[in-house]
Amino acid sequence: MQDIRLRFAPSPTGPLHIGGLRTALYNYLLAKSKKGKFILRIEDTDQSRFNKNAEFHINESLKWCNIVPDESPEKPGKYGPYRQSERKNIYKKFVNKLIESGHAYYAFDDKEELDLNRKRHEKQGKTFIYNWENRNDFKNSLTLNPTETENLIKEDKYVIRYKSYTKDQNKDFILIRDKIRGEIEVDLKILDDKIIFKNDGMPTYHLANVVDDHLMKITHVVRGEEWLPSLALHFLLYDSFKWKKPIFAHLPLILKPSGKGKLSKRDGEKFGVPVYPIKWEENEKLKYQGFKELGFESEAFVNFICMIGWNPGSQDEVFTKNELIEKFNINRIIKSGAKYDYDKAKWFNGEHIKKIDSNILINENKDEIIKGLSNEINEERIPELINLVRERVEFKNNILKESKLVLEYNKNKFKENLSKFKFSQNEFQVINSFNNELENINKEDSKELFFKLLKENEIKIGDGMKRLRLCITGEISGADLFTIIRILKKERLIQRIKISLNSIND
Repeated sequence: MQDIRLRFAPSPTGPLHIGGLRTALYNYLLAKSKKGKFILRIEDTDQSRFNKNAEFHINESLKWCNIVPDESPEKPGKYGPYRQSERKNIYKKFVNKLIESGHAYYAFDDKEELDLNRKRHEKQGKTFIYNWENRNDFKNSLTLNPTETENLIKEDKYVIRYKSYTKDQNKDFILIRDKIRGEIEVDLKILDDKIIFKNDGMPTYHLANVVDDHLMKITHVVRGEEWLPSLALHFLLYDSFKWKKPIFAHLPLILKPSGKGKLSKRDGEKFGVPVYPIKWEENEKLKYQGFKELGFESEAFVNFICMIGWNPGSQDEVFTKNELIEKFNINRIIKSGAKYDYDKAKWFNGEHIKKIDSNILINENKDEIIKGLSNEINEERIPELINLVRERVEFKNNILKESKLVLEYNKNKFKENLSKFKFSQNEFQVINSFNNELENINKEDSKELFFKLLKENEIKIGDGMKRLRLCITGEISGADLFTIIRILKKERLIQRIKISLNSIND
């Protein structure tokens, strides 16, 4: 049985965007769902755009999300190195094989000459393509004699291009297969001769990607749909080397919150939403908060990201990472773009907070609650309070704030809500009797006592509850009232009801 191996291969040119994070996540989930390996490979062949902080951001983002590579630059395996800049000597051997087999050639055209051709075509309303139709018109190893070619190679003023099509080959079309997109037929005659090796001794993405995936025994290549136009070239490269191809799958775009166009890094500022898993500091003045800094649970964030473009085939939405591994199936990835909905992200976070062990929330919030609400509740009631408000918050760091809101008594709010309905003498008397009885009973029995008084006085439960809530909190709706009654200190509870009843009498 073949060992399943998937990789995430980001370029360290900038921070890890949530689109890249989702690519890493899908590779990780698919690998783990098939008992395979997940590999992190850093594709830093473009040294001109290399950002020394970007690799750190990539690693820290994956760590926060608990997307742990089995092999990486930090955790080398037997297929390293895991940075392409450290694999430089490997690529030269393979590009030489392509030249020897006639699948690639040296090109010595200078930039100015190519730019002139490009502008000439633009004036004619055409697109300039360096390919089978015109490659013999340019300065390359196909048109120069061996001596001229050798001399120019020594000057290091060359690139190596892949020969995508020749008139004498047997087929004009290639059928490529994508796990998400299905079968795609590509006309080879419209492909350009891509540069696969630069004169700085480094390969371009296309060659390095194919060589590394082969040498690292990658079985599935799952990446963003922006690489779909390159798939035909990659298929051709595999054929040129006579290598077995991995299974390819190109993911749909994550769309802007408006649903129009690809979500970009700039959209964070435009729409006021995070686009990075963790914070990114461009410079002293330009800093971006990530989901982590805004208070998201990492597992909730992973759950949210996974559901942008994938579904489990049921109505269920809230999953732990282990549950996602169990349920993940590449066939459930959609083809079309999926909208980024920040409100949905907050909803996921709230749902995950409901699942956190109560003891964890109690330990994290106990000291703050004692400090902020010591006048209202006794310490032994903190667990009950946290279990009440955890159902109402989107972030853990809002637990104290929500606790204060749930337990507060606002006299101005009371007066405002009092005007919405009248207290009958009977209703007033029931609440007064209830307050007097509170002195002598255990608060655990308060519900039974109040309902008994309502029944004896033929008052509807809904009417009675609204009026009692108003007298205790100043509101006419909110969290479970008898839980609030149990949590509040008895003297504070009695005091509030007295103040309210006195205001009704005034």
